[in-house]
Amino acid sequence: MRVSRIIDMKKWLAVMGILGLSVMTLAACGNKGDSKVSGEKQTITVATDSDTAPFTFKKGDDFKGYDIDLVKAVFKDSDKYEVKFVTTPFDSILTGVDSGRYQIAANDFNYNEERAQKYSFSDPISRSNYAIISAEGTKYTSLDDLSGKTTEVLPGTNYAQLLENWNHANADKTPITINYASSSTGLSTRVQHIQEGKIDFILYDAISSEYIVKDQGYKLAVNKLKDDIGMKTDGLEYLLFSKNKQGKELKTFVNKRIKELKKDGTLAKLSKEYFGGDYVSDLK
Repeated sequence: MRVSRIIDMKKWLAVMGILGLSVMTLAACGNKGDSKVSGEKQTITVATDSDTAPFTFKKGDDFKGYDIDLVKAVFKDSDKYEVKFVTTPFDSILTGVDSGRYQIAANDFNYNEERAQKYSFSDPISRSNYAIISAEGTKYTSLDDLSGKTTEVLPGTNYAQLLENWNHANADKTPITINYASSSTGLSTRVQHIQEGKIDFILYDAISSEYIVKDQGYKLAVNKLKDDIGMKTDGLEYLLFSKNKQGKELKTFVNKRIKELKKDGTLAKLSKEYFGGDYVSDLK
């Protein structure tokens, strides 16, 4: 009887030993898996047309510009996200956000009601007034000055909307002739068309207008628009997100970082580097 009990005890100890090893092995595997999952970062794809200097452009293979460096600063040292940039035509940026291919749109985006219905806006990241680029010796400072003149504009932009609205509101005046350019027709090409006499003007933001005329050596006039467009969002620039759970989480993260970067002087530093002045310190 005693021998039988000893044998049973040995069997019991052997079984418990095997079970113990199994539990330890499973625990080790579980810890390894958990470590791998916790170490993985979520890739955030940022879409830009790389043709809206000084906000976004490419230098060789490198993405550059105020918007680009700001986004890099936002995600620097993040333990949750890693960021990558892609170049796509302007009119494909927001459709890419719609489809989920891109999580952030960064391309000197301004506010308008139509966009606000579909997309979520970050806190403003810069402020620039509207300006009119035109032939040397001209001085257009009001939309009324553009009556009977010809321009090129990308459809769906704030600039197109402002000109369209002026035409609708001023049916008694000679309309502004608006030629809609394809997304492959960059700003530099449209500015060149002014120099060549193909169009009379371009309505754009003051920062980009002054930058491209100076950078490309064009002999053109740049005058800030004096009209009161009447929107508190006038001239403000934003990053855009989709209106879903991920977009909401990203917006919260990005806005927190924007406040920190404004406070520590990073935004002002980038503004001076790319814009030649401080276009951010008065942002609220």
